[in-house]
Amino acid sequence: MRRWLPWILGAIALAVVVAIGLSQAPESKSPSQPKVSKLSPEQVRAKLGGAPPALAAVHAQANDLLPGARKGLQARVKALRGHPVVVNVWAAWCGPCRVELPVVQSASLDWGKRVAFLGVDLKDNRGAANKLLRQIPLTYPSYEDPDGKVYNGYKLLGTPSTIYYDAAGKQTYIHTGPYQDRADFDADIKRYATS
Repeated sequence: MRRWLPWILGAIALAVVVAIGLSQAPESKSPSQPKVSKLSPEQVRAKLGGAPPALAAVHAQANDLLPGARKGLQARVKALRGHPVVVNVWAAWCGPCRVELPVVQSASLDWGKRVAFLGVDLKDNRGAANKLLRQIPLTYPSYEDPDGKVYNGYKLLGTPSTIYYDAAGKQTYIHTGPYQDRADFDADIKRYATS
């Protein structure tokens, strides 16, 4: 035991030094979790009321998970010609998606009278997806993509991804990775969807 005593004391001393160092370290500069909107359904309707009929139809399916995967999404994008479209690919199992969804939620409330937002729920457990949508309610529906047909069809590189269409229905850009703040997301909406 005497032979091990210096090692044990050294390990204890090292643990104390590490604990003190960690307690005195400055806080991380990582971005904070975006704020989830706590608006009531009435407040959401008031904010999006007066949207053109095609966009109002999108809002009427808020937070729904729709079947159809790639074919359903493509038909919807085609039906929305005349309006810019932003498609966000997400999944409940995707940590960065959980950070990004409040940013998308916020933007969809502010842009929803001019831009159609749609989601794609990639290879997800339906129960987990519904649970996430209760935590972060969206103003638009998401198409289920259980086999990754949307993901593969667009040759996406990861989740989350955001696909932009202009009002003529032309795909203009694909953004890979999470938007962590509204300024970057708004800039891309202006650049790739509404310009």
